[in-house]
Amino acid sequence: MQNTKITIFFFVALLCVFLIYIWFRVFFVNPEKNEITYINNNGVVIGISIPKNLNFCGEPIPKDNLEIKKRLEESLTNTSKWKNNSEIIYGKVKRWFGVIEPIIKKYNLPPDIKYIAIVESQLSNVKSSMGATGFWQLVENSAQNYNLEINEYVDERLDVIKSTEAACLHFIDAHKEFNNWTLAAAAYNRGIGGISNAIKKQQVNNYYDLNLNTETKKFIYKVLAYKTLIESPQNLGIKKRHIKYKTNYKFKTLKIDSSIHDLKAFAKKINCPFTTFKIFNPWILKNELPNPNKKVYQIRIPVNLKADYSEYIRDLIGEDGEPLENKDISPNILTDTLNIIYHTVAANETLAEITEFYEQNEQKTRDLNGFSQNYEPKVGERIKLAFIKNTKK
Repeated sequence: MQNTKITIFFFVALLCVFLIYIWFRVFFVNPEKNEITYINNNGVVIGISIPKNLNFCGEPIPKDNLEIKKRLEESLTNTSKWKNNSEIIYGKVKRWFGVIEPIIKKYNLPPDIKYIAIVESQLSNVKSSMGATGFWQLVENSAQNYNLEINEYVDERLDVIKSTEAACLHFIDAHKEFNNWTLAAAAYNRGIGGISNAIKKQQVNNYYDLNLNTETKKFIYKVLAYKTLIESPQNLGIKKRHIKYKTNYKFKTLKIDSSIHDLKAFAKKINCPFTTFKIFNPWILKNELPNPNKKVYQIRIPVNLKADYSEYIRDLIGEDGEPLENKDISPNILTDTLNIIYHTVAANETLAEITEFYEQNEQKTRDLNGFSQNYEPKVGERIKLAFIKNTKK
C-alpha cells in the first residue's frame, strides 16, 4: 500500500513538472505556433511561422487564402537561408537605415518602404545586367525622370541620398495612381503603367488577386520576408534582437558649383585621401567633374578621416549585393596591408581608365585578374583592384 502511494506521488509530481514545462514553452518561449517546419542543408530544424499581425504599410495580408499563405511561407523559407548569415543583413541595416529612414519620413511615406531597398540591392550600390543601378536599382529613364543626372562623368543613382529621394518620388506618384501602398510597391518593380494595364485587363485592383509576371508576383512576398527578418526574426528561427542604427557615418558636405578638372588635386586641397574621396562619392565616375551649367553638386567626405570605414566600402562601391558568406576578402582600404575591392565595368570603360581612376598599375591589375596583354574587360565584368597601405591607424 505504501509503495503504491509513493508511485502515485512520483507520477503526479512528474505530470506537474511536465505541465509546467509545456506552460512555460507556450507562454514564454514561443508564443506563436509554428505553422510549418523545414530542415536546412546542415540538418538544423528551422521553425517558420507567419507573424500574426504581418502587414505592408499598414495594409493587411489576406492570410486566410491558402495560395497567398503558401507563397508567403515559400518566401519566408527562402529568407531563412540567411539564418547563418543574418548578421550580414543586420550589419547593412545598422549602417544604412539611419540614412534611408529619415528621407522616407521627410516625404511622409510609410517606414516599410525601406525594406524594398533590401530586396532590390541588399543595400549595396550594385549594377544589374539590365542596367538598373544603386541601392534602389533605378533604370536610367526612371532616374532621369526624377531629376538624377546620368552621363559619362556622373551617375547620381550611386548617391545613396539622392537615389533614395528619387525612389520616394516614384512611390508618391504610384500611390497617387493606385491609392494603395502594396500596389505602389508592385509598381516599383513592374512600372506604374504595367500595373495599371494589369488592373484594367483583369478588372482586379488588389495585388494579391492580380495575375502578374513571376518577378512582380513574388516581389511583395520578398519584402514581407525581409520585414520579418528584421522585425520578427524569431519567426524564422533567429533570436530576436534590437537593431540600433549606427551614427558613425558622419560626413561634411561641400557644395561645388564649378568644374573640377583634377579630382586628385581637389582631394589633396581638402586634405582627404583620394581613395577615400572616391569611395564616399561613387557617383563621380571619372577624375574630373565638368560643370558648365554651374549646377550645385554636393560632395561628401567623412568627418573623421582616420576612422575605420571598411564596413561601408562593399556597400558604397557596389562590390556585390549577394550573401557574402563565401567571400574571404576584407576590403579595408584604410587599415589593411593588402586590400582587394571590385569594380564593375561600365559601358565605354577601358582597363587603362579604370586603373588610372583607382590609381592602380595597369599591368599589375592584369596580372591580378589573369588578363592577357590585349584583353579588355567586358561591360558588367567585375575586376579586382588591390590597394597596398601601411597598417598604421
